[in-house]
Amino acid sequence: MTEMTSGIGNSAASRDKAYYLHPYTNLKTHEDVGPLVIERGEGVHVFDDSGKAYIEGMAGLWCTSLGFGEERLVEAATRQLRKLPFYHAFTHKAHDPGIDLAEALIKIAPVPMSKVFFTNSGSEANDTVVKLVWYYNNALGRPHKKKIIARQKGYHGVTVASASLTGLPHLHRDFDLPIAGILHTDCPHFYRYGQEGETEEDFATRLADQLEQLILAEGPETIAAFIAEPVMGAGGVIVPPATYFDKIQPVLKRYDILFIADEVICGFGRTGSMFGTQTYNLQPDIITVAKALSSAYLPIAAVMISEPIYQAMVRQSEKIGTFGHGYTYSGHPVSAAVALETLKIYEERDIVSHVRTVAPHLQDGLRRFRNHPLVGEVRGIGLIAGVEIVADKATKAPFDPKVAIGAHVARFAQEHGLIVRAMGDTIGFSPPLIITSAELDELVAKFGKALDDTVSFVTDKGLAAVA
Repeated sequence: MTEMTSGIGNSAASRDKAYYLHPYTNLKTHEDVGPLVIERGEGVHVFDDSGKAYIEGMAGLWCTSLGFGEERLVEAATRQLRKLPFYHAFTHKAHDPGIDLAEALIKIAPVPMSKVFFTNSGSEANDTVVKLVWYYNNALGRPHKKKIIARQKGYHGVTVASASLTGLPHLHRDFDLPIAGILHTDCPHFYRYGQEGETEEDFATRLADQLEQLILAEGPETIAAFIAEPVMGAGGVIVPPATYFDKIQPVLKRYDILFIADEVICGFGRTGSMFGTQTYNLQPDIITVAKALSSAYLPIAAVMISEPIYQAMVRQSEKIGTFGHGYTYSGHPVSAAVALETLKIYEERDIVSHVRTVAPHLQDGLRRFRNHPLVGEVRGIGLIAGVEIVADKATKAPFDPKVAIGAHVARFAQEHGLIVRAMGDTIGFSPPLIITSAELDELVAKFGKALDDTVSFVTDKGLAAVA
């Protein structure tokens, strides 16, 4: 043992604190509290190193759609590892799993798409999209049409470009982001930003007008694309207000602006359709997918592009001599094999119909808490939902951010055997798509206990709304 590591215990928690730099974590707090060490999973449950069971109410990170221990995915990976554990797709190389998966995605795409480009994560997919949008406009001889509009509270990843698209301040602060050419328009959250007397449709009209004014102020000849999640995930599970996308899309068409649908969270059944694009009648030019593509069993993501974009890229690569973008693990054969098996399971088990059948147990169950003293809004669709915690229901006033009330709710839920995610003061739910009605009822009951614990905590601490 070296001097540096002397005094470190042998437990997983102590070694974690000694060696592991965690993503999305308060590093100082982690030094004090350490990790929850998860050892195994089964169905919708995970188990920590003491044997305690938890309902995984977030499917990990919105992603383990088929739950834990799906043997068909394990077998698909094992077969492919034995046959061809790796090969790349550079310089005209290919392998069957990558070809088969690209074909399968094009066939189930919610709108006509032409080609699939594989990446390893949603962040990489959206980072790639930025480059493709620039490449496309260069191919069309429009070197100034490069700006991309995202939305406040939108989430698109953590790489330099995708984090710039993300509209959350903590992803920008002290990372020197966003990069130039990334703009953000208003967040479509009616509960928070609707004005007195406005209907949801009025609010949607105002947001579409504000988007158009931003485009005109910047110059339509400089705006290349608009990116949006059908349902905003990490920004707080924000469901679009009525007619929002119906009003946004004509604005984009008017000024020849590409529409990018970020389906990283919504894709493959989460909203009660195979894609959120279908749920909200979107007509994107580019679609990004990840997470549930392989039920998160192995890293893989994809970008689907339309035929006009592909043809422009062909001409440009011919002019330059190559399409100079790609990753070592793009379309990794083992990840692709697992993703293919995942898509087969979705179809064979009709996962989308299952989501529609059981979703009311989540949505109606959580909406029963609307009269709870700490609940400002319950929102969601399919098997994705958010519960916003407030200090004052009448004024919608939040707690002081320093209280981190959402984190306390999540902590109490964990004590009751439920893992959820606090996104600010909104508690997110995104359970595995295989969850049963009974398991959803249990999830809701555990969350209710966490809310009651939070009331006691607020009372004991004398916490109040921000003035």
